[in-house]
Amino acid sequence: MSIADFDFNLSTRCDFHTHTHCSDGQLSPAQLLERAENFQIDVLAITDHDTTAALDIANRYILEKSLKVTLLTGIEISTMWQNFEIHIVGLNIDPDHEAMKTLVASQQAARESRALQMGEKLAKCGFENMTEKAKALAGDGSITRAHFARVLYNEGRVSNMQAAFDKYIGKKQRAFVKPLWCDVARAVDVIHQAGGTAVIAHPMRYDMTSKWLRRLILDFKAAGGDAMEIVLPQMSPDQRRLMLTFCLEYDLYASLGSDFHFPSKWSDLGRNLTLPEQVKPVWSLWR
Repeated sequence: MSIADFDFNLSTRCDFHTHTHCSDGQLSPAQLLERAENFQIDVLAITDHDTTAALDIANRYILEKSLKVTLLTGIEISTMWQNFEIHIVGLNIDPDHEAMKTLVASQQAARESRALQMGEKLAKCGFENMTEKAKALAGDGSITRAHFARVLYNEGRVSNMQAAFDKYIGKKQRAFVKPLWCDVARAVDVIHQAGGTAVIAHPMRYDMTSKWLRRLILDFKAAGGDAMEIVLPQMSPDQRRLMLTFCLEYDLYASLGSDFHFPSKWSDLGRNLTLPEQVKPVWSLWR
């Protein structure tokens, strides 16, 4: 079913932010779709980091297995803004648009360069061949810092995945490498060229003050941005109220998503994902 033909309402079970092993998720596109089907998700967006590789695989699997879940094409583009790494989700995109393919190729080249530099820095920390190991873990997928973190954890170098960021590969740590992503305006422009909707991903996770978050939203709007994720599974009532306030104040459409990477007791597909009635749902842009 085409997204333009889907009969959305506030009770529709949607998850507009998920990942597969084509980036840093742990499930294949088929496994993710089967989980979405089991969880009775009506519409699922696959939004892998800087790649659309999972989308054709997912579409073929839906047809092959006659799944009920409707796939929404997507991507999560890494950008740099005021020395913050900001993620912009593109929803309902044409992954084969030339501008999108060009940006994906550029972002993948930046990921490759960053991975090589990170491997060199980790070697100085006493961890050899980390880039090769991270690439082996990523397979044909888009390599991310999470792959390095998983290698460090699997080898017993850190006590958990987060510790890898806190001790080595996170910002200001010994093996951190500043990324060379595109800027927010380019991400928004390419998403629009590809016919999609540009969404600020998980705005509460950028470790910035409300003042800086307002500046980000204003710059995003100035670039033509459309929406922001105001509902994620792990949000306090105060955070939900703040995101709702910003969404209404800056007249943005509202999106929602789990940012699913793997099954866990803290977050899963569609969990606690309901938009408040006051907002303009992002899907109203696709009708």
